Amino acid sequence: MPGRDQALAAAQAMAEGRFLDQLARLVAVPTESERRERRGMLAHYLSDVLGPLYARLGFALEIFDNPEPAGGPFLLAERVEDAGLPTVLSYGHGDTVAGMEGRWAEGRDPFALTRAGDRLYGRGTADNKGQHLINLLALEAALAARDGKLGFNTTVLIETSEEIGSPGLREFCRAERARLRADMLLASDGPRVAPEMPTLVLGTRGVVNFRLEAALRSKAHHSGNWGGIIADPGVLIAHAIAAILSPEGRIEVPEWRPGGVDPAVLEAFRDAAFDPGDGPDRPDPGWGEPGLSDWQKLGAWTSFSVLALELGTPDAPVNAIQPRAVAHCGLRITPDVDQSALLPALRRYLEARGLGTVKVVADTGGIDFPASRQAPDAPWPRWAAASIARSLGRRPVVLPNAAGSLPNEVFADLLGLPTIWVPHSYSSCGQHAPDEHLLLPVVAEALRLMAGLWWDLGEAEGRPI
Repeated sequence: MPGRDQALAAAQAMAEGRFLDQLARLVAVPTESERRERRGMLAHYLSDVLGPLYARLGFALEIFDNPEPAGGPFLLAERVEDAGLPTVLSYGHGDTVAGMEGRWAEGRDPFALTRAGDRLYGRGTADNKGQHLINLLALEAALAARDGKLGFNTTVLIETSEEIGSPGLREFCRAERARLRADMLLASDGPRVAPEMPTLVLGTRGVVNFRLEAALRSKAHHSGNWGGIIADPGVLIAHAIAAILSPEGRIEVPEWRPGGVDPAVLEAFRDAAFDPGDGPDRPDPGWGEPGLSDWQKLGAWTSFSVLALELGTPDAPVNAIQPRAVAHCGLRITPDVDQSALLPALRRYLEARGLGTVKVVADTGGIDFPASRQAPDAPWPRWAAASIARSLGRRPVVLPNAAGSLPNEVFADLLGLPTIWVPHSYSSCGQHAPDEHLLLPVVAEALRLMAGLWWDLGEAEGRPI
């Protein structure tokens, strides 16, 4: 079909031109949501940098304040061709983690796009500015190839607080439910299973952050005069962590272990090969739940991580038993566990092992995303997989959920939408670290396949609406 082929070719050609120019403008805005002094940059990004790109395609724009004081603003872009046509909701986030200036290789500035071979370096390139820009430019190509008509209505929601847990997103979506009404969500975030493997993701693992605290006294005591007769909070925290996870990385808290995992879910993850990228690190053999493949551990099981430890003064240790120790922890979960029961279960578990002095404290300032999942054989995933296969000549890997976490539950449960995520990054992209980057060959392929998806959404035949 000439029109579809035209859209795909035009989108792919943007990788070496329009995409680079626009991505440089997006990356140049330091939208670090965790830094209060950057709050003005969040609104600037939406109103003056990203918003005009949607406006030139005929979108009506509105920027909303966040109902939660901790959160940044929202951009709602709406393009209605006909009230009788289906509506597609898309999502992205304009905020980034901290730039980590001074830690990037070769002195790179995180807020200046730098190309080195096929790598495009800059904060937000992979997470998430580059990804929502790919989708926008692919939409532009489909629109131009169809003479200014898409054949469906489009609503785009861009938030600026995802990296701090999306405060206010649920409340905003509940308040604007009528304007966010749609037939499906099509969005992009996170990595492909491998750079050369187009991937569809239908949900996400959830994440719960919490602290283990052993606060035993008001001051430190000399380890010679008091050692052996008072409890050491560092040791108690160590025992608590060891009780949660075996030396082989197996989850020991019964309520944290997924129960009754659908065999079809396990099967969907079984054939997905984990690609560690070109760095030196590889999965550790024997770590984690026995009998599962790497992707089954990542997508179908719970994982526990110690994120940070507080005890004494590491740069200047003294011979004293400290009064307090804290472990900041994270738990990635699947829909097969009861999220509301996780922390109460841990309290009971530690008390039963004589560790009741270690307190389990919900991290109300941390990220807390529920888990969500969709069956790979549902109508929308089958449609999307067929569209990508048509555009690229090979079928994508289809995962019931990602290993990472996103506010997908807001769209899947609150708004009741089938959710399709098409990631344009890869696991070694440096996301949340220095040297974040996109791969230009993946960008070119992503522009092509997204143009195909937008084009096929405008075709009534075969569309599951």
